[in-house]
Amino acid sequence: MRYKTLGRTGLDVSVLCLGTMAFGRWIDELTSRLIVDAAFEHGITFIDTADYYGKGQDTEFPHGTGAAEEILGRSLKGRRDAVVLATKVGLPMGHGKNEAGLSRVHVMREVEQSLRRLQTDYIDLYQAHLFDAHTPLEETLRAFDDLVHQGKVRYIGCSNYAAWQIAKSHGISEKMNLEKYISVQPPYNLLNRDIEQELLPFCVSEGVGTMVYSPLARGLLSGKYKNMDDVPPESRAAHGEVLLKRLFTERNFGLVDSYRTLAEKNNVSLSQFALAWVLNQPRVTSAILGPVRSSTSQMP
Repeated sequence: MRYKTLGRTGLDVSVLCLGTMAFGRWIDELTSRLIVDAAFEHGITFIDTADYYGKGQDTEFPHGTGAAEEILGRSLKGRRDAVVLATKVGLPMGHGKNEAGLSRVHVMREVEQSLRRLQTDYIDLYQAHLFDAHTPLEETLRAFDDLVHQGKVRYIGCSNYAAWQIAKSHGISEKMNLEKYISVQPPYNLLNRDIEQELLPFCVSEGVGTMVYSPLARGLLSGKYKNMDDVPPESRAAHGEVLLKRLFTERNFGLVDSYRTLAEKNNVSLSQFALAWVLNQPRVTSAILGPVRSSTSQMP
């Protein structure tokens, strides 16, 4: 396993990050624990989760339940200090007016819940899950800064932010002497290279770490889907994941066929080919993998 420094910090993370979106949602706790064990065995020391992940997301009014954090907390018992633990806040955790977003009220309440579920007294990387246009950036950044000074959070980051949103946040942090976002979490894969236009160059210029998610395009680059009608019964598409089904286009399946041919010429699987491409981008710090099986045969 290789390791890189996350942004302008002294924090080293594994180039593969274990994503836990499936924990408690598509896979049960036993399988989740086996996946965590396999990650440790292969040198993965970086784990990403969110308060939103777990059961309850497929209801008529989606909201998180913290199930993934609870499972992860139990799985890490006795080895918490061996990992860099990242979680996120901002998506709905109930139906109330202040149970979503990045207001001080919601952030301060949810960090306590995340700490409880994760069975830890600190979070290594606390991230804004989505940009919140309804809350002043100063309010969110002050709340995050307070959490760092309280020792509950060590670094702060963001997820799904555009370059200008991070730049504006950095400007406010600089002016008000607050903690800065040290990382961003965007989607990036052979089918979606949008971040190459602005976000990646910005991150290089400003020293922001990049934890890219969906390096296998939510499984489309794993080779398990051959066409728009071929959906294996145990796949995420069969479980109704909307974001994956949106990738089912003729263009994408044509690209997948082309990449499969290139992978075969290099005597590797399609998933190995796609993941190696992401990991060999020098501007990428770490790639988040969200396995749904405990098999380690595909891990680099």
